[in-house]
Amino acid sequence: MSSSKKESPEISVIMPAYNAEKTIEESIRSILAQSYRDYELLIIDDCSTDSTCDIVSSLIEAEPQAKLYRLEENSGTAYARNYGVSVAKGKWIAFLDSDDLWEEEKLQKHINFIQETAAIISYTATSFIAFDGRPYKYAMRAQYRFTYRNLLRRNLMSCSSVIVRKDIISRVQMGSGLMHEDYATWLQILRETECAYGLDEPLLIYRLSKSSKSARRLRSALMVFNSYLFVGYDRISAFFMTLRYSVHSICKRLCIYARR
Repeated sequence: MSSSKKESPEISVIMPAYNAEKTIEESIRSILAQSYRDYELLIIDDCSTDSTCDIVSSLIEAEPQAKLYRLEENSGTAYARNYGVSVAKGKWIAFLDSDDLWEEEKLQKHINFIQETAAIISYTATSFIAFDGRPYKYAMRAQYRFTYRNLLRRNLMSCSSVIVRKDIISRVQMGSGLMHEDYATWLQILRETECAYGLDEPLLIYRLSKSSKSARRLRSALMVFNSYLFVGYDRISAFFMTLRYSVHSICKRLCIYARR
């Protein structure tokens, strides 16, 4: 008699982590509290030197759906995410950074939305909190059909909100270096597909930090510029596209901080 037990989860949730002792417990708990249960959680530790691994081990000790992987050397967020994808068993890949949070209905509502739209890549709207957890009133809305041209102008696809089919993300992978590796990845995927579908509900809670990549604006602009180069644009085109992108980025920041 064949077993009715499902061999593989529907969704693999990948969480890269590096010296995240101040935030990772809350992030992991937001996954463990999901109403949707057909997932595995893969935490990829990138050689943390603080108590990150101890916290993770304690949290997931009684959670058969969760597993901690420890890289042998510090290799960066992109490598950690790619490694997570390589060992994932799910049909779908979801990402959650070790300082971000999900609403408890995130996976359930998102997988329902994916089934309705037949999307191969999808994202949700994003709300924001300060590093200490104080919420902002602003939410970055999701556009229902978000095309490659839309993405070139501005990025609404917060990495921690995205769910993408594993066979697609495995083929593209995330590049490393001084760039927004997730943005470059979405550009590569949307260039080959019709669009990403956006669920306009803020199911991701994005934590803003002064030490985060997105908080260093000049450095972030350079990372956007390098992302355009990475996907094949020449330096002149990349420069002008970066200017356009930066205007949208500044407007977003102004909206966030104006609505405390």
